[in-house]
Amino acid sequence: MAHATVEYTANIEGAFELDALLALIARHMREEAGGVFPVGGIRVRAIRLDHYVIADGKGMDDAFVNIDVKMGAGRPAEFRQNYFDALFASIHGFFEPLFTLRPLALSMYVEEAEGWKANTIHQRLQKAD
Repeated sequence: MAHATVEYTANIEGAFELDALLALIARHMREEAGGVFPVGGIRVRAIRLDHYVIADGKGMDDAFVNIDVKMGAGRPAEFRQNYFDALFASIHGFFEPLFTLRPLALSMYVEEAEGWKANTIHQRLQKAD
């Protein structure tokens, strides 16, 4: 399981390629994690935020992107540090052009999650091999 939720302020809608960002994160989870994340458990989604206040509320161009990542427990600390450092660097690079155009805050938080789930996508992927 590796799920990522990208939250972004409405005032940057269209200022970056949202689908390309989601694809970058999913690709990173599939290809750069060394098989740690089962492909059938990867979910990447975005939520546009229409209501928000940033800092003092006066910078109408102020914007933010926050990425929350949830993964199943048990991955070694060294893997988590190295993998998420690299993922954040890739995401930061993706937003580099936007950083030069406007005030922007970028953050990523990682949580080990315990949950209940049912998923037959794994079976479909096994049949496709």
